[in-house]
Amino acid sequence: MSDLPVPHRVSRVRRETADTVSLTLVPAGERALEPFAPGQFAMVYAFGVGEIPVSVSGIGHRELVHTIRAVGAVSAALAALRPGATVGLRGPFGTGWGLERAAGQDLVVVSGGIGLAPLRPLVLAALEAGRAYGRLNLLVGSRTEDDLLYAGQVRAWADSPGPPHCRATVDRPSRTWWGDVGLVTTLLNTAAFAPKHTTAYVCGPEVMIRATARDLRHRGLPAHRIRVSLERNMRCATGHCGHCQLGGVLLCRDGPVIGWDRAESLLSVREL
Repeated sequence: MSDLPVPHRVSRVRRETADTVSLTLVPAGERALEPFAPGQFAMVYAFGVGEIPVSVSGIGHRELVHTIRAVGAVSAALAALRPGATVGLRGPFGTGWGLERAAGQDLVVVSGGIGLAPLRPLVLAALEAGRAYGRLNLLVGSRTEDDLLYAGQVRAWADSPGPPHCRATVDRPSRTWWGDVGLVTTLLNTAAFAPKHTTAYVCGPEVMIRATARDLRHRGLPAHRIRVSLERNMRCATGHCGHCQLGGVLLCRDGPVIGWDRAESLLSVREL
């Protein structure tokens, strides 16, 4: 892993929502980063502006996809890039989802908002692995239809007989909305899984993570098999700034993906 940004070229830009884009990045030279695992993140550098941590939303041969929402100076600069532009990447950083540890089990993947971005590579990897896993459930929550990431892909998954078993819900439906309405946790009632032989993966707003983990625990999932990403707390990737510290855990070093058996107490400590 390099401490210096490795130049990457923007090969493709896909507009996901009004304020969110997916950048496909390829090495600008012979030098490339080490392979990423689903759930890991890179520090993405906008030259002359700064860098931010962004989880991978797609992993291909010599290419990475990062889905970025414009919410600050650096993310806005990255979201404004066009094909041919150059960015710097450092990584991979952090823990992955650990999908390989769930071989033979049913999978429940629950996302809220932009939390679908770091979960997407996990879903694609599980689909590619075929029968290595049991039933694959993908439950997607969004504020509105216009805020839904990868709308075409999610709609195609929802319309197909599966896998994955995919359901999507929004808080405020439009006249053209095709899915469910309400909290994403209500979709757990539509998922088919055996709690004692299931691993769940959850990413989204903290309140949604808490509610989903609570409901999964009520259904009998052990806390250590509920994997959550707390990446929203990260900033520097090296643990020096302390922004991501929860109790004795530095999320950029020990996370961002951790089991609910650890995450629940860490989030509780922060509230005190």
